[in-house]
Amino acid sequence: MSPSRRRQCIDHVRQALGVSERRACRTLGQHRSTQRKVTRGRPDEARLTADIIELARRYGRYGYRPITALLKQSGWQVNLKRVERI
Repeated sequence: MSPSRRRQCIDHVRQALGVSERRACRTLGQHRSTQRKVTRGRPDEARLTADIIELARRYGRYGYRPITALLKQSGWQVNLKRVERI
C-alpha cells in the first residue's frame, strides 16, 4: 500500500470514529512517523521507470546492474540503488 493511501486510511479512521491520530495508527499497526513525512516523488521518476521497463523488455533477463550501465550510456545520471528499487 502506498504511503498516501495509508495516510488516507488513517484520516478516514480518525474522522469516522472520532479518535486521535495516535490511537488510529496504533489500531491499524502503523508508525505515527509515517503520517508526518510527506513523500516527494522525483519529477523524472515516470520517464526513468518507462526506460527501465523498455530496457528490461528488450534485454530480457538483465539485472539491475546491466540495466544501470545501459541507462548511464544513454545519458541518465542514475544510482545503482535507485534502479534496483524501481
